[in-house]
Amino acid sequence: MPQVKPVPEGMHTVTPHLVCADAAAAIDFYKKAFDAVEVARLPGPDGKLLHGAIRIGDSSIMLMDEMTEMGAFGPKSLKGSPVTIHLYVEDADAIFERAIAAGATVRMPIADMFWGDRYGVLEDPFGHHWSIATHTREVSPQEMQEAMKKMQTQAHA
Repeated sequence: MPQVKPVPEGMHTVTPHLVCADAAAAIDFYKKAFDAVEVARLPGPDGKLLHGAIRIGDSSIMLMDEMTEMGAFGPKSLKGSPVTIHLYVEDADAIFERAIAAGATVRMPIADMFWGDRYGVLEDPFGHHWSIATHTREVSPQEMQEAMKKMQTQAHA
């Protein structure tokens, strides 16, 4: 019997699994916004997506339609999500603008951050939050601490 890998080929140890009100439309959005590649789409008899998978860069994301009868709710039904998916890319500004053009909403404008990233946060049309970043410079832990202290001092002034 052939040896089966405990983590399938092309997968990582941790993989986000998103519940969306319209997972098929979410796949189409992620293709437009983040240049995702569709890997799998398994619709159920009622047309709802039981399982979908995309790849963005070297990472997989699984998706499914909301199934309230099974306790699977998307962020819109839950009135928000405490989770942000972090996406490192070659050109954060270009991907940020591409996602906005595809229908994302800006939650935090893209800017240079004290920890060395060009960084911004978007909400996709399905309620999921995405932080988009490009690492632009190396910053020491001491420099980060100093920058945080400076921010806190300015915030309380």
